[in-house]
Amino acid sequence: MIALLLALGSSLAYGCADFLGGLGARKAHVLRTVMVAAPASLAIELLLWPVLGASFDPGAIGWGAASGVASAVAFALLYKTLALGPMNVLSPVTALVSAALPVGVGLIQGERLGTAGLLGLPLALIAVVLVSAGHGAGSSRPSRTALLLAFGAGAAIALQLVFLHQAPADSGVAPLIVGRAVSTAVTLTAAGVLRRRLGREKPAYAMSAAAGVLDSVANLLFLIAVRSGDLTVVAVITALYPVGTVLLARSVLAERIHRGQLVGLGTAAVAVSLLALTST
Repeated sequence: MIALLLALGSSLAYGCADFLGGLGARKAHVLRTVMVAAPASLAIELLLWPVLGASFDPGAIGWGAASGVASAVAFALLYKTLALGPMNVLSPVTALVSAALPVGVGLIQGERLGTAGLLGLPLALIAVVLVSAGHGAGSSRPSRTALLLAFGAGAAIALQLVFLHQAPADSGVAPLIVGRAVSTAVTLTAAGVLRRRLGREKPAYAMSAAAGVLDSVANLLFLIAVRSGDLTVVAVITALYPVGTVLLARSVLAERIHRGQLVGLGTAAVAVSLLALTST
């Protein structure tokens, strides 16, 4: 049950981070937003080091660095995917792949689910798609390139989660620190190479920094959750992060929640309840 609650917290934090990051990216080039968010994330993880401890053994460094590279790749592919559109088709594809691959890894590694879990898991995957999708999903069809990029983005997100799961359980926050340092270095390098394309608009500093802080919180909660529970359950609950984004968009931007998304929210509630039975 503790792992499930931590996964729910991780999902909510990821959703809030995406919402704030998305708003920030409207004001300036997305790399400018990340140039603020990434160092803010790293600062939070460094502050957690004396509190939660960190053991920088080869396993923590290797898996942490791998998660950082996957995070940077996921970011680049995700925004390229959404730029090509249509978002209401490609976003659920990305979310579904990011959930399904860790589930497969967990099952291959020997994790087993009871009856409630076997019912809750597919319901949660369905909820991910329904909540992620906007209205009019059938209005246009994505290109083959856009679909491949969506699968790639989802796979990169999934690999980031899997790599964090593989890090030694006694390494504390070391994998997060290493991963964030690597992803920050990759992002700053990309910003340097593309500096002429970034424009002159200043990023929303407070909003971008808040997104980075929330992303660190989400990563931390996920890491603790997978150390105390099954990757299959934690990954699929974490992938419900669009719920937080949708609810914030409704309350802050007055965006309408469409019928399919309402069904998705209800489906998510049922799935979480079933998975909670599995976790008790």
